[in-house]
Amino acid sequence: MGAGASSVVGPEGYGRGWGQTSLGDMPESCVAAVLLYLDPLEICQVACLNRAFRGAASADCIWAAKLPANHRYLAALAAAADDDCGCDGAAEGNGRCCSSAAIKKEIFARLCRPTPFDGGTKEFWIEKDKGGFCMSISSKAMSITGRDDRRYWSHLSTEESRFHSVAYLQQIWWLEVCGEIDFCFPAGSYSLFFRLHLGRPHKLMGRRGRGPENIHGWDIKPTRFQLSTSDDQHTESECYLTKPGRWILYHVGDFVVPSSDEVTELKFAMMQIDCTHTKGGLCVDSVFICPKDHQYEECVLCQKIL
Repeated sequence: MGAGASSVVGPEGYGRGWGQTSLGDMPESCVAAVLLYLDPLEICQVACLNRAFRGAASADCIWAAKLPANHRYLAALAAAADDDCGCDGAAEGNGRCCSSAAIKKEIFARLCRPTPFDGGTKEFWIEKDKGGFCMSISSKAMSITGRDDRRYWSHLSTEESRFHSVAYLQQIWWLEVCGEIDFCFPAGSYSLFFRLHLGRPHKLMGRRGRGPENIHGWDIKPTRFQLSTSDDQHTESECYLTKPGRWILYHVGDFVVPSSDEVTELKFAMMQIDCTHTKGGLCVDSVFICPKDHQYEECVLCQKIL
């Protein structure tokens, strides 16, 4: 009995007894029907089982189901970014990732790599494990009160940012950071965060940065956050900035994209405009957008303002 059971799962069907079957005998169409229920990483893992699973794991019907509905739009942006930097957009093969002949698995692999746009101040990608759409917007793409006055703000190069640069607030009375983006997001529900750090980054480019911290003013009044969309979704929240020395994602709010074919206009802001005291020692890295309900370790849920 044990020998028979072993032969059923033997690689490629070898070592079987007369009349016995193995996983290698399954039609690719049946295997593909099973793979549709797996996550992308799981599909890549089971592709190692045998020839049938390998073939099914590369089928367009499998990866088309894992791609965002507007993957052609996203792939075109990725191809344009590859042209700008002289990169090869396709991971393998000779096809462009935005062409109709491109293999869906190749398109998925390309979209998992970050695609910069708007002069490198924004990036989007899809997650390898779930295929969820994510975006990051650098502080360089935001409007910051007093940014050009070196008494208040400076720009630090650091390995701790995907954009390799953060805005560092030394001291100011009136803090206001605003941004906006128009983009065809894949349909779904999303969360928006500000990525902030009290104190200077630990790792500056080429050296370890441990200068004076001068963190002050964030425990007196809460910082307020705002998020609004072009279809009248609006949320406001607030919280005290805490946990010096750690990068924290401050949850601003959630929004819903009903259609992948329409441009969604997002506006977001953070402010601390109580001029009775100064505040300083804050790094502003980016705004992070990801599928709603994704869990992150360094995340703070701000209190909604009714």
